[in-house]
Amino acid sequence: MPMVDIDWLKEHVEVPADLTYEQLAKDLVRVGLEEEEIHSSQVTGPIVVGYVLDATPEPQKNGKTINWCHVDVGEYNVVDENGKKVPRGIVCGAPNMAAGEKVVVTLPGAVLPGDFKIEPRKTYGHISEGMCASERELGLGDDHNGIILLREYGFTPEEYKALKPGQDAMHLLHLDQPILEINITPDRGYAFSYRGVAREYHHSTGAPFVDPVVELDKRAPKSPAAESGVASDIEVIVDDNNPIHGVAGCDRYVARAVHGFDPSSHTPNWMRRRLIRAGMRSLSLAVDVTNYVMLDLGQPMHAYDLDKIEGPIVVRRANAGEKLTTLDGKNHDLSPEDLLITDSPNGQRGSRILGIAGVMGGLYGEVTAETKNILLEAAHFDSVSIARSARRHKIPSEASRRFERGVDTQLQPAAAQMAAELLTKYGNGEPSEHPTDYNTTTFRRPIHFKASEVARVAGLDVDVDRISDILTDVGCRVAGGGNGEFSVSAPTWRPDLNQPCDLVEEVARLVGYDEIPVTVPPAPVKGAVGLTPDQRRRRWVADTLAEYGMVESLSYPFVGDEDFKAFAYDPEAIKPVSVEIANPLAGDRPYLRRDILPTLATTVQRNLRRGLENVSLYELGHVYLWDPNAPAIPALPGGVRPTDEQLKALDVGLPDQPLHVAGLLTGNAVDSGWLGERRAVDWSDAVEAVRRICDRLGAKYALVQPAADQVPAQWHPGRAAQVVADGKAVGFVGELHPHVNEALGLPSHSAAFELNLTDLFATLDGKPVQAKPISTFPPVKQDLAFTVDDTVTADELESVVREAAGDNLESIDLFDVFTGEQVGEGKKSLAFAVTFRSPSKTLTAEDSEAIRKAIVDKAAQIGAQLRA
Repeated sequence: MPMVDIDWLKEHVEVPADLTYEQLAKDLVRVGLEEEEIHSSQVTGPIVVGYVLDATPEPQKNGKTINWCHVDVGEYNVVDENGKKVPRGIVCGAPNMAAGEKVVVTLPGAVLPGDFKIEPRKTYGHISEGMCASERELGLGDDHNGIILLREYGFTPEEYKALKPGQDAMHLLHLDQPILEINITPDRGYAFSYRGVAREYHHSTGAPFVDPVVELDKRAPKSPAAESGVASDIEVIVDDNNPIHGVAGCDRYVARAVHGFDPSSHTPNWMRRRLIRAGMRSLSLAVDVTNYVMLDLGQPMHAYDLDKIEGPIVVRRANAGEKLTTLDGKNHDLSPEDLLITDSPNGQRGSRILGIAGVMGGLYGEVTAETKNILLEAAHFDSVSIARSARRHKIPSEASRRFERGVDTQLQPAAAQMAAELLTKYGNGEPSEHPTDYNTTTFRRPIHFKASEVARVAGLDVDVDRISDILTDVGCRVAGGGNGEFSVSAPTWRPDLNQPCDLVEEVARLVGYDEIPVTVPPAPVKGAVGLTPDQRRRRWVADTLAEYGMVESLSYPFVGDEDFKAFAYDPEAIKPVSVEIANPLAGDRPYLRRDILPTLATTVQRNLRRGLENVSLYELGHVYLWDPNAPAIPALPGGVRPTDEQLKALDVGLPDQPLHVAGLLTGNAVDSGWLGERRAVDWSDAVEAVRRICDRLGAKYALVQPAADQVPAQWHPGRAAQVVADGKAVGFVGELHPHVNEALGLPSHSAAFELNLTDLFATLDGKPVQAKPISTFPPVKQDLAFTVDDTVTADELESVVREAAGDNLESIDLFDVFTGEQVGEGKKSLAFAVTFRSPSKTLTAEDSEAIRKAIVDKAAQIGAQLRA
């Protein structure tokens, strides 16, 4: 995001002398430019100007040569044994250290970026009482090839002569100044420049603003007319044979030459400082000027070595198979959608690629240390084309960020003029008076705007004259208004102003969002209020699992081949019935899930890889069941409400989206410390979670263990069961198959469950539960152990006991399952703890015996025998 320097901002708008960055942030946020952060310097002093009195080279055994220097730092000089102040002794290994130079000295007590503290230290046989600093050490840039020589740092001869030893270099280099970073919304690209920010500061405070482009346009020469017989600097041809959405990739291209440029010229100190504070490196005067103009005016620019360019310049789309090596040294395979800047060597028009338009230049044609003649490029490119190229090649640049948000279509001549003036002043260049200006831009259609829209849309009561003044101040040309209706032409730097609602937003923004009245819309009560039954049940399920000790998680509902493989799904069978996303967030997960467990498992997997051991997560969410035979989803018109018939047709074509809940438990179910009990998770923990859910909902359910060949591939065939409610399968519970644990890196015996809550809720009648009266009579407790065939389930035997005991049965709990020689082959023993209690009397021994006999007789009908 852009950095705002008050020292730079005040060149375009009048600011108070005592303006702080905190106040500036408040002023800008009032008009929608949000504060991101006020960056304070990481450097603390003392950091001063030093004059090198002598520098004695001392070769070292490691092959390195250091300089033992004496540096005059004025009032910071040290006191010798005689009480006199003498220069500091400093060890410096920089190759450019020399006597007579003025340098930047960090003294003991200073702290540099990275919390690097400067202290006196013994090195190379000397006590070094400070350090001569490079740009990188001070955070001013990346240059670490030598120390900062103030003689080469852009000062005028007079300024350099005035520098005194001991003078505060923190203030000299603006290291003591904070800077404001602001956040720009995508529709406000003009605010990526000081010109735009200054305009917004004017809107916020009323401070006088002067648009620099006005004067630059007056000084900028015009492109020679064809009939004049005067040749322009270079011929420019736009040959776009593949426009995106029918919009030409380039509708304006200004090229202007600067001759006789001195390549040894240095960037002035003030410009270097501003570029660095804006987050850009200072490279060379020619490049720095183009970057400075971009930051100041908002027009991205490019500089070419004119002697290497052969006209005409052709702006065209890439051909299939073309490649380009960009300035960052990376190779790119170009797409036919990429817009290129090319020149024409040997008369072959557009045959050599100079760069990707508006994104990044190539290696050929760039300005170098030998460049004496420069060709400046200031163009306007289609925002969609630039955005696609920057994303396609993963090379976002400062230029592409501006072009994709929209650049002023009338800014190019002024930007070229400003760059030419700077190169003339600081590089001794001579700008051409015959620039090339390819211009096919068109005027935008005026917007018919009713002043009443401000009240209707924003709820603001604003006078018609004030509306007209606000729009004019924004830069619009406003005509009419006598009957409350205007014809408004938006300024060229505001491509976001296209409709009446956009103008309403501008009025509301500048009047103040805080002036918009707050009106709470009425919410008429129709029918029942509060949560629906299913909403309440969903909360019950979540609360129940949380009380059980599980943690709720949310995962993206996207799956792909990797998930299908981990859960042993057949891709050929599942893909045709899965919803495929046309533009997925991740290319390897283009489908919407049909079950929650695959996406929940990735969350558990991520937690295990971070070192967690006991992970128990659950998730409530929708799954998406595609019907290949469903009718096609109709294409509905935009801007109007669809008819009821169209909405019904839309619903019919959409996939079924039932609500599921799934849980996955790993690690230890019980872990009470290094001296306490510890038990690993198994199928019983998942079954308990399902039991609690069903009991909380009041659902009548059963666990049915299918034959091994009928168990889905992701479940353990001997430790999983189907959950059946009201005769319909609503889920599965148990342990995951070992191959799933191995594929996902889960511990052995990881347990899981998944329930279709939509189907489970449908089995509930919603009737209130009738509570039984509490009996005041004493209970009778007995243990009953039965021998049954191993095909008989505990649930079947429990049902028989309940039926035989009738109303006298208060509770029944299975507490033991035993198999072995004692009960015989093909048999098992099921032991229940039962409690009898009569609601009307105290049960006698005879009563208890009668109940027991009824249970035994009833159990005999399914082959169960009471064990002695």
